[in-house]
Amino acid sequence: MRTHARRLTYALVTPARDEESNLRRLAASLLAQTVRPQAWIVVDDGSRDRTRELMHELAQEHDWISVISAPADGGRLVDGRLTGRDVAAFQAGLAALADEPDVVLKLDADVALLPDFFAGLLQAFEDDPVLGIAGGACFEFENGAWRERWVTGNHVRGATRAYRWACLQDVQPLEPRLGWDGIDEVLAVVKGWHTRSLRALPFFHYRLMGQRDGARRAFRDQGSTAHYMGYRPSYLVARALFRMRSTPAAFAMITGYFGAALRREPAHADSSVRTYIRDRQRLRELPRRLAEALGRRPG
Repeated sequence: MRTHARRLTYALVTPARDEESNLRRLAASLLAQTVRPQAWIVVDDGSRDRTRELMHELAQEHDWISVISAPADGGRLVDGRLTGRDVAAFQAGLAALADEPDVVLKLDADVALLPDFFAGLLQAFEDDPVLGIAGGACFEFENGAWRERWVTGNHVRGATRAYRWACLQDVQPLEPRLGWDGIDEVLAVVKGWHTRSLRALPFFHYRLMGQRDGARRAFRDQGSTAHYMGYRPSYLVARALFRMRSTPAAFAMITGYFGAALRREPAHADSSVRTYIRDRQRLRELPRRLAEALGRRPG
């Protein structure tokens, strides 16, 4: 008799502060999924709108939905992104899971998903037993159309970031600061896992980078984080100049990077992480990175 393999299970954790309108949209996306999550935990970080009330209403209707409070130590989610406030909220959500899923996502509130998003995501994990971190392709609305935002290498955007549970244990604890979603990828690869963005699975991102915190601050923080991760100065400058074609505020990446260097801020303690990152930023790799940033992936 032929037996069917057990379908992978998944759970979602969403850090949120003042996300009532976004959560309504996201909840509609989740309720329309062809494969429902075993749990969706929203971690409320001191919202002043009806975020918490909305989630309580949804929890009364669906037993797989719940809302908890973010850890009390530290600043608010928005004010603490550089120091990893969203990571702290994600960790709180993980700790609140009643059952261990096969796959767990850090799912941002400001996205919308097609009904078969999670069916496709789970299929990717089933097809590749060593796929450790995966996510969808990010689309943002610009000039009257939804446009894909490309990533370089095998980077997975944080908005729909999915971990195989075993891989998540391998990369824990997540780095409590901006840049955690680059460092954990390196650790995953070093430990034998694959990471991949899935072009066939679009998600729609309703908040542009810097829209909440300010573009200049967002780019400055990226520069500071690049210093922490051990970026080559030449690569950081090239990346900033590339982004400045469309966003002049990207110059702040350069000031953030060299400001951190002048202040002698520490770099990541694991030399294997810094070495892996710098090896992928060598001069001979720049044409590949540029092609990826433009949406063309050379063979």
